[in-house]
Amino acid sequence: MTLSRTFAIVLRHFYLVRGSPARVLPLFAWVAIDMLLWGYITKYLNAVSAAGFDFVPVLLGAVLLWDFFTRVMHGITMAFMEDVWSRNFLNLFATPLAISEYVSGLVASSIGTSLVGLIVMLVLASAIFGLSFLSYGAAILPFLLVLFLFGVALGIIGAAIVLRFGPATEWFIWPIPALVSPFAGVFYPVATLPTWMQYISSTLPPSYVFENLRAIISGHAPSVTALIWGVVLAVVYVLLACWMFVGVYRHSVRSGLVARYSAETVS
Repeated sequence: MTLSRTFAIVLRHFYLVRGSPARVLPLFAWVAIDMLLWGYITKYLNAVSAAGFDFVPVLLGAVLLWDFFTRVMHGITMAFMEDVWSRNFLNLFATPLAISEYVSGLVASSIGTSLVGLIVMLVLASAIFGLSFLSYGAAILPFLLVLFLFGVALGIIGAAIVLRFGPATEWFIWPIPALVSPFAGVFYPVATLPTWMQYISSTLPPSYVFENLRAIISGHAPSVTALIWGVVLAVVYVLLACWMFVGVYRHSVRSGLVARYSAETVS
């Protein structure tokens, strides 16, 4: 794998974003709206709650972390869809570009876009609502790592779905975070779910993140074993996603389906 080719993919998407205000605005606008909306909801809940429970770190912290995961996933799928919409995908692979270099470029592009959203969320959450992630200590790093890796995995899987079944299937990949969230226990303990949903939760890396987040807020130490298990699961998902994307790409090349992404319309 050549780093210069990977960087070329990143540079292409950087030029796309830099040259279009319509692409710059979504990098921080939606996450800012989420932070303000959920931040004021938590302040309202604090005002009307008689129990003296602070909803800010529980709800707003969960929203921040889940939005970060969503930005990572959508960063990859959006970068891939830019090539699909412009019918540039086949042109890229007319060059010596390897599939591993292309996927690595998508991931690197997602790192940049998701970091912009994360910084905006941290600034708003701390400046307006007093949410400090420094109180979580070093545990926040494996939290972000697990969510980042799982976001990468789902982003690559989403790109593979579109590559296999065509551009019209893009509408199946945008709701994926919403479909996963009930099983991940983002806003409530996994123990409140039915047994069959808890089995699914145990296979999802984010569930270990949010269970430990609630444990820290409650004054308990995070479970190192659970965090390690979450990292291991996330790495497994990434490897499976890469294997799936490579398999779908090779199938598309052999069967000629990749021609639908050419500069010409395919009937």
